[in-house]
Amino acid sequence: MAFGKKPESIEHLLKNFLKKIPQKTELRRGMVLHFWPEVVGENISSVTKNLRFEGDKLFVNVESEVWRHEIHANRYSIVKRLNDKVGSKVVKEIVVRA
Repeated sequence: MAFGKKPESIEHLLKNFLKKIPQKTELRRGMVLHFWPEVVGENISSVTKNLRFEGDKLFVNVESEVWRHEIHANRYSIVKRLNDKVGSKVVKEIVVRA
């Protein structure tokens, strides 16, 4: 350790970096799209396509009405997990279309 200081974690450094860049919202939206498969799981991820943002709404297309209902029923939980994953409330609502 240089000069007796404890090194900062990468997570802490990245959070500080994200606070300072002007495109932080766009970056976090990209992170949401990246983390979608991890957050929703393999089954849901495999039937979703064309994820896109319009403002703070995340639009998702699915293959069938059954999957649309499943995601719609769990949308609040998914929004919370996505926002927690990226450390910001970039997703306010999920709109699911079959």
